[in-house]
Amino acid sequence: MELDSLYQEVILDHYKHPQHKGLRSDYSAQVHHVNPSCGDEITLNLTVSDGLISAISWDGVGCSISQASVSIMSSLMMNKELSEAQTILDEFVALMQSKGNGSPDVSVLEDAVAFAGVSQYPARIK
Repeated sequence: MELDSLYQEVILDHYKHPQHKGLRSDYSAQVHHVNPSCGDEITLNLTVSDGLISAISWDGVGCSISQASVSIMSSLMMNKELSEAQTILDEFVALMQSKGNGSPDVSVLEDAVAFAGVSQYPARIK
């Protein structure tokens, strides 16, 4: 199986079976993002206790890439210290800004490396 096909399967699996979807009423912080160019919309609730991300919930609508990315990232961030979460975020942003030329650290990004192909299309990134 080709690597691109495997990545597409990971994205579609998270799109069809999203992790942590469904907003919780208790949270420490909430963000809401809309991509006006395509209509993707996501609300994310985060609970932080003693420097640890203890709960993540989200809801949204949009394409498979936007929905899978929040599913994958919410799974990656769960139960991480804030410094670990920042490392994951920095690695993901670097991948998305690489325009397809990045070398993502699989040990940091895990399933999020599936978005390496998306980085070739800046219009798909928000």
